[in-house]
Amino acid sequence: MAVKDEEEMKCIRTAANLTSTLLVHHIVLKLEMILDKEAKITHEQFATQIEARLGSGEGEVAKGPDMKAWSKGRGLNDVDWASTEFCYSPIIQSRSTTTGYDLRSTAKSSSDTIAHKGVFLIAGGMRYKGYCANLGRSIIVDPSKEQEAIYNLLLSMQSEMLREIKDGVSAREVYQRALDIVKKEKPELEKNFVKNAGFGTGVEFRDSAYLLSSKNSKHLKTDMVLNLSLGFSDLLDDNGKKYALHIVDTIRVGADRSTLLTEGAKSTKDTLFFLNPENEIEVEEDKPSKPSKKAPVKPLVNGSPIKNKTVGGKEEVLMTAAAKIKDHQQQLHEGLQSAGLAKYSEGASGGGEKEGKTWKRFQSYKGESALPREVESLRISVDRKAQTIVLPVHGFAVPFHINTIKNVSKNDEGDYTYLRINFQTPGQLAGKKDDTPFEDPDSTFIRSVTYRSSDGHRFDTISKQITDLKKEVNKREQQKKEMADVIEQDVLLEIKGRRAHKLPEVFVRPALDGKRLPGEVEIHQNGLRYQSPMGSQKIDVLFTNIKHLFFQPCDKELMVIVHIHLKAPIMIGKKKAHDIQFFREASDVQFDETGNRKRKHRYGDEDEIEMEQQERKRRQMLNKEFKLFAERVAEAASTSMGETLEVDIPFRELSFEGVPFRTNVRLQPTTECLVHLIDPPFLVVTLNEIEIASLERVQFSLKQFDLVLIFKDFTKAPLHINSIPSGQLDDVKNWLDSVDIPLGEGPVNLNWGPIMKTINESPYDFFQQGGWRSFLGGGDADSDADEGSDSESEFEADPEELQSEESSADASEYDGSDASDDSGSGSGYDDDSDDGDDWEELERKAAKSDSKRAVEGKATRGDSDSDDDRPKKKKAPAKPKANGKNKKR
Repeated sequence: MAVKDEEEMKCIRTAANLTSTLLVHHIVLKLEMILDKEAKITHEQFATQIEARLGSGEGEVAKGPDMKAWSKGRGLNDVDWASTEFCYSPIIQSRSTTTGYDLRSTAKSSSDTIAHKGVFLIAGGMRYKGYCANLGRSIIVDPSKEQEAIYNLLLSMQSEMLREIKDGVSAREVYQRALDIVKKEKPELEKNFVKNAGFGTGVEFRDSAYLLSSKNSKHLKTDMVLNLSLGFSDLLDDNGKKYALHIVDTIRVGADRSTLLTEGAKSTKDTLFFLNPENEIEVEEDKPSKPSKKAPVKPLVNGSPIKNKTVGGKEEVLMTAAAKIKDHQQQLHEGLQSAGLAKYSEGASGGGEKEGKTWKRFQSYKGESALPREVESLRISVDRKAQTIVLPVHGFAVPFHINTIKNVSKNDEGDYTYLRINFQTPGQLAGKKDDTPFEDPDSTFIRSVTYRSSDGHRFDTISKQITDLKKEVNKREQQKKEMADVIEQDVLLEIKGRRAHKLPEVFVRPALDGKRLPGEVEIHQNGLRYQSPMGSQKIDVLFTNIKHLFFQPCDKELMVIVHIHLKAPIMIGKKKAHDIQFFREASDVQFDETGNRKRKHRYGDEDEIEMEQQERKRRQMLNKEFKLFAERVAEAASTSMGETLEVDIPFRELSFEGVPFRTNVRLQPTTECLVHLIDPPFLVVTLNEIEIASLERVQFSLKQFDLVLIFKDFTKAPLHINSIPSGQLDDVKNWLDSVDIPLGEGPVNLNWGPIMKTINESPYDFFQQGGWRSFLGGGDADSDADEGSDSESEFEADPEELQSEESSADASEYDGSDASDDSGSGSGYDDDSDDGDDWEELERKAAKSDSKRAVEGKATRGDSDSDDDRPKKKKAPAKPKANGKNKKR
């Protein structure tokens, strides 16, 4: 049937997203690189490379899907790659195609070398679970005004056709409307217009029953899916050579208009490449010029720029990946600076802790009648129930709440014992803490009261009682502050009329009290319920409190996980929890290694191979079961709240190692977060809450660097991820840049406590003085970053950490005292440029160095000690016996 139900439409949407992602994040970028490099590659080879993005090879040499491209797509986290394929081999055509341009979907990519100028036609379609989506694009290098006008006509025609194609319109009317637009805008192109404007698509790639031609009288209905194909063939360029143009997209028919399912790389800025305007001379066709509109998006190298000759004979420096990141970072920092100035008006604070800070008022008793009877004796008494100390003052019993007392001290002098009680008062020198002003400046305060007694034992008891009560109250206040953000959830509404979807035999973290046994999770009307096997304990999670929902498969992991990150923490037992995780272990330790019926008749590795196959199948089943449950949770939550909740899956291929807490773990980016979900404490960082990232201890001699994430909420402490291997620096930079997070880079650790305190005092002044751009030098060259940090001495790190000639400069306000020890130990020569040399090469270098020192003499030898030590250190392991005593040099 032509009308698609919701399940079919979901498959077509996935196919359309796959097709669009492949076009935008691989085909167009690859074509730009070919044009920039003037690479010699055939249309057929290019098409084969595109097909390889889905994987290639079989058996041990098999390669899976290229997730570097697919991970950038929308809604592709849960794609079943085994059910994904191409509808047809991608079609690439250029003006060097000997058979000429062909707009039919049956065309083939020829074995001719791709031209580097003129019109390029691209067409590709993906099939997901049997349902197809298709698109086609035209890219023009150095277009004429006529070609530009025809392409703009196709764009406007497609927009008009999307409004015309709707429920009840016949296929004939659709084609006639397109033809009328051509007659009105460019009547001379009527003969060049395509004979049909597309066809129905779905399980069949081309449903001829719904051909959009002048002879088809069938009517379109809502939720039909069409392949809208608009184009002109047999057009002539300025040199009299034929070319063609087309725009093809998959669309969904609606009640009032149609909507695009495929998208991307369609606007003129993405498809028209103009050569340098200064090159107006004619060139021969066998020396095509290089399009200079765009730099290569993903060049082959990340180091020095590549030089390429333009038409005028001048050398043009192509932008490398590092330069592209720098350029993009400059844009991000400019946007961050303007947003900061707009957010914080002059004099506004960042919502710091001290804003509105006043003296708290405490009431011990409502009247004299509430005083305890012990005060009648006018002796010091401690009332634990009222949290009050009652002191005799000039014949009166005066109560003081425990929060007004700072501390108590006791000392013995001769026959007497002195008890001194110190009070909280304004104007005290309380270390680095800011003073809190009192509302009445004329008030008089008592700083301390001292009592003398010959009964030392009683004063010992009173001193201990006051100290214990003070500790008890402070602990209670701290617990109250910790639990301030804990919410009390609404009542879970159990589902009625049918059985709830369940995920059985799963463990929960944080674990419930008692024996560790697996329970089950149920999906109800407005939330989830985890029930322990004993039935006495349960955990309810409402959909309205779910911030992120993750599914982590057990591929290369020991467990399969459904993880929920909450908007506000809830109480589980006696602890508050921001994260709740349901998991099942993937490894099966319960197997029989003794002889059995199969083992008696098998020898060699057959049993081990079978066990591996069974393990692989079991992991696949676990992934499928947990993934399906996560999708059901997302669907139920979206239905209940009216807001879309999507399942987020970590990208293991983008992961890197680091220490966010105390242990080294694998951190994995997802579409919306950076997560670690394997072992508690879990880490879930929402990317859109990050203001900027600071890369620290980035030095050539160090094996590791640190990453500090500063949040948009300046009152929130920055997150430190330490000890990331230096080999992953470029990967981390590329990932941060790809998710539009501004970043800065420096050679030392910064002391972020005082820095954030200063920023919170006046964010407006911070952004007025240049903000993050001048502080961290984001997006600029290293020298520029250094100049920026020098000018902002307020945020400067301790110069002693820089290990440079400027180490004698004045220390700044915030030093780098929290720098890792690696900054000293990691600067040895073992990690330098000799890593790749073999022992013979090192022996040769050592001998050469020894002869050089012998010739140059003692003075020269003294100057070059540091250079000569380098090969010697590498040489030492070759003779361990002779040099064993020097291992700790």
